[in-house]
Amino acid sequence: MTKRKTEENGKLHSAGASGRPAHRAVLTVLEPTGPTLGVALMLHGGKSHSFEPVEARHLSPARMVPFARHLHRAGKDHGLAVWSLRNSVRGWNGHEMTPLQDARWALEQIRKQYPGVPVFLVGHSMGGLTAVCAADDPQVAAVVALAPWLSPATPSWRVAGKKVLIVHGTTDHWTSPSESLSFARRSAGDAASMQYVALKGAGHFMFRRVRLWHALATGFVMKTFGEATGSGPTSFRGLDELLPATSVQVTL
Repeated sequence: MTKRKTEENGKLHSAGASGRPAHRAVLTVLEPTGPTLGVALMLHGGKSHSFEPVEARHLSPARMVPFARHLHRAGKDHGLAVWSLRNSVRGWNGHEMTPLQDARWALEQIRKQYPGVPVFLVGHSMGGLTAVCAADDPQVAAVVALAPWLSPATPSWRVAGKKVLIVHGTTDHWTSPSESLSFARRSAGDAASMQYVALKGAGHFMFRRVRLWHALATGFVMKTFGEATGSGPTSFRGLDELLPATSVQVTL
């Protein structure tokens, strides 16, 4: 497995008038076995407000590592690269929306290296909000939002023309399943496709029913990757049974 790391985003979140130290976002890349035909960008969770730097040991970025590896195993032979973004700081930070700034930077790095290839955003919690907000990037083809942190203020127009899967556990007490469903309903008319999955008995941190979380995220990305590139399967093992294409809302 070829893995490389870049650390280039020093311009964001410099000390400025606030006196805060500068922190950098970090990208870790799992390369495909052949030419890169598409990129999955993994986006982790965080806090409402914090300018503490994100470390690899923190649970939020660590939580996405198994998802990245699972997706890489499925897609590497078909030309799918998996990029994992470690945010510069831990918080969303109100109007600063620092994870969104980091995601925009990561998308620009993808564009510089692979102009025109489709990008698939996979985000958990705050990363799900980041994925939805970054979906208006022209290279983004699809979004997977896992237990996303959504609200009535989350702009639905950002997912216009994109394929979207939202997965939320029914016992999540950190982010709101009802807000996720509400967002899915109000953005369905704008999105190219919108599907919402409620996982019975699953909580926010995806410990329960973890295989199903992985199957849905990987299956949806691989299916949309295949549709966008013609490389790899346009249906993924088990996904069609779990998530029929005609179903907008599913409970598993």
